[in-house]
Amino acid sequence: MNNNLPPLVIDVDGTLLRSDLLLETGLQFITHCPYRLDLPVRWLMQGKPILKHHLAQNTDIDIEHLPFNQTVLNFITQAKQENRKIILATASDRLLADKVAAYLGVFDEVLATENNTNLSGSLKAKALVERYGEKGFDYIGNSKDDLPVWQVANKAYAVPISQSLKRQIQNNNLEILPDEDSTPHIKTIIKAFRMHQWLKNILIFLPLLASHGFFNSSQLWYGILGFIAFGFCASSVYILNDLLDLKNDRCHHSKCKRPFASGRLSIMWGLSVFPILLLLSFLISFLWLPERFLMVLGVYYVLTLSYSLYIKRHIAFDVIALALLYTLRVVAGSALFSIKLSFWLLAFSVFLFLSLALVKRYTELFNKAKNKNKKVSGRGYNTDDLPIISQLGTAAGYITVLILALYINDAQTALLYQQPKYIWLACPLLLTWISYVWILAHRGQINDDPVIFAVTNRISLAIGVLIALVFWVAI
Repeated sequence: MNNNLPPLVIDVDGTLLRSDLLLETGLQFITHCPYRLDLPVRWLMQGKPILKHHLAQNTDIDIEHLPFNQTVLNFITQAKQENRKIILATASDRLLADKVAAYLGVFDEVLATENNTNLSGSLKAKALVERYGEKGFDYIGNSKDDLPVWQVANKAYAVPISQSLKRQIQNNNLEILPDEDSTPHIKTIIKAFRMHQWLKNILIFLPLLASHGFFNSSQLWYGILGFIAFGFCASSVYILNDLLDLKNDRCHHSKCKRPFASGRLSIMWGLSVFPILLLLSFLISFLWLPERFLMVLGVYYVLTLSYSLYIKRHIAFDVIALALLYTLRVVAGSALFSIKLSFWLLAFSVFLFLSLALVKRYTELFNKAKNKNKKVSGRGYNTDDLPIISQLGTAAGYITVLILALYINDAQTALLYQQPKYIWLACPLLLTWISYVWILAHRGQINDDPVIFAVTNRISLAIGVLIALVFWVAI
């Protein structure tokens, strides 16, 4: 060891990691034990160290895929080359701290929360001073909890922090480590909101379109408000789902780049924002939209939450739930515009969206098969299920065409269309589109949500326009 240079002490949460291990373990516990939420409350009542210890014992954090801060890792590498002593000092539980240290293999000593002592703030400062003396070590931290440690450190290092926190650091020897990813960019926030998924909310307008009332301006205003309310609700759920699914997302070839999985947005940011979005959604619905729409929105939220916590891990139930979530947007449109929901539209929607939900699951399994992984993390499927999923999906899609054909001969159809026989032309177009989608899925060429694919792919859009023209001619 180079005794001329003071030891370098590294914090974990928010510094070495772009995450917080207490929040990580808490969310993972909620995901796997949603019916035992009383336990964390009981543990917390016994003290924060007890809570941290039990959460660490009852969860399985995948250290390898955690979002490490590359800037800090590079700094540690440089210090190691200088033969400096490297210490990990964290308020996280000893069990997790040892796992992090073992994975990186660069630390000479580990200090962590244990024996009912929460190693944070002044307690961390005291422990470090006892070992290395005041001004006897350098320290890298990131939050106000590190203020007492920075004060007694020889040199204070920090990942990018707020100006107000900088002013509170009573150490003139302060250096901010550069980090381009420390401040959330608007693009990152939009990605967390999954604004592109708002395209699905166009389904709200389907009942209005089917009833030929699309050019009613007052109805359109309701539609715009409903679109926004559903968007806020969906974004709230997407954020919560991403928080609960961190472990699985980090093992996924593309989902690992999502804002929370990659650490570009903090878990605390997500926990603060998702209830605000949910409140805005229901507030808009309560103040300006019909009561039935508010009820459908509530059902959508409960089903989505159930999907995130439980349903998505169970085969068959998950795709049925996804199909219902798509269909609920159509039901919401019916409630929004006070239009009686047609049996044909409901049946058509359920089977079409079931086919698309199976496309979504097929695509995930296909990508896993390419990477020679047998099982999709956090799902009940494995790659051997690809053939049956394909059969179920194409069958559901073709049933959709059958429903459309039967609809043409319904008595109510004749009241809406002067030339309903022209709708027959839509059947081969829909058959073509369903076959096209599933062939692309077999080739691994659908890499997005299938509904988003349907409204962005040029061939899909062209077929959609042709189907719309067929219905227009039939009016």
